Amino acid sequence: MKKLGLVGGISWVSTTDYYRYINEGINAKLGGLNYAECIIYSVNFQEIHNNNLADNWEATFSILKNACESLQKAGAEAILLGANTMHLLADRVAEVINVPLIHVAVATAEAIRQKDLKKVALLGTKFTMERDFFKDKLAQKGIEALVPDEAGRNYIAQKLEAELYKGIVTDETRAGFLDIIHQLIAQGAEGVILGCTEIPLLIKQEHLDIPAFDTTKIHSDAAVAFALS
Repeated sequence: MKKLGLVGGISWVSTTDYYRYINEGINAKLGGLNYAECIIYSVNFQEIHNNNLADNWEATFSILKNACESLQKAGAEAILLGANTMHLLADRVAEVINVPLIHVAVATAEAIRQKDLKKVALLGTKFTMERDFFKDKLAQKGIEALVPDEAGRNYIAQKLEAELYKGIVTDETRAGFLDIIHQLIAQGAEGVILGCTEIPLLIKQEHLDIPAFDTTKIHSDAAVAFALS
């Protein structure tokens, strides 16, 4: 089994899901008491959050680079960045590490392609929704991403920071997210990407009539496939 390196803490709430999904995935394949060989480097999310709000991506890159180098030294044979937004820097990170980087958007695009969908809603942080790093990976597979209007993007961003990053889940916020998703369905979305690792705490497949793509689970499954390859 190959050793996985996970950059976590972005936020710790979703890192616990990564750890659970990866271990469950290994055990489902191998049975018994087999679980993942996994090393986690948990960063201080406040530092990264402050950098990103200040558009200081160089400082965030330095944090990620240090985390990845530490994981490599500890024996990691592949790296996961445990947050969609951090993939804004994923291509740069991949250039400075000596092991594969398992990219969340590449794995998600493949999952959507397997369902033969061409147009999907993309929910995430404002960076994920407004910048092209995630959409470009989808476009390479012929998939169009629809994002909420400005009011919807602001609502999602506010709820992520005030609630979901802290593990707070409410029915009221779920209803607000579902209203946004239904607006995008009306625009032709055939599926919805839960493109922030905390959104699946709130929105699950049972709440929707179209396919939901939980990027945390998809990313974890890709890591399991690598570990057992």
